[in-house]
Amino acid sequence: MAQLRQRYNEYARRGAEIIVVGPENHETFARHWRRERFPFVGVPDPDHEVADLYDQEVNPLKLGRMPTVIVIDRQGRIRFQHHGNSMKDIPADEKLLGLLDRLNEEEKAVVE
Repeated sequence: MAQLRQRYNEYARRGAEIIVVGPENHETFARHWRRERFPFVGVPDPDHEVADLYDQEVNPLKLGRMPTVIVIDRQGRIRFQHHGNSMKDIPADEKLLGLLDRLNEEEKAVVE
């Protein structure tokens, strides 16, 4: 999440909202969120309901939930999915920011 915090303004400038879903219970999650002062939305998901909806792998042998990145456009369509195989398997910011630029261009073209 440090990567997201560092580049949050670049995502926000592109109209993206980052939502991080964590496996902790509500109290633990809220305490962590307050302590770290993340600039994006955080949602506790101790029963894995959201994780299950988006097929996020939970693997206790690999330290818990595997990273999952999903980009949903303004119409609610999933435009990109990445399901990591390890805790370090996360798409590069450049790839995600480029995707957001393309989605914004598509939306702009439709409006014009």
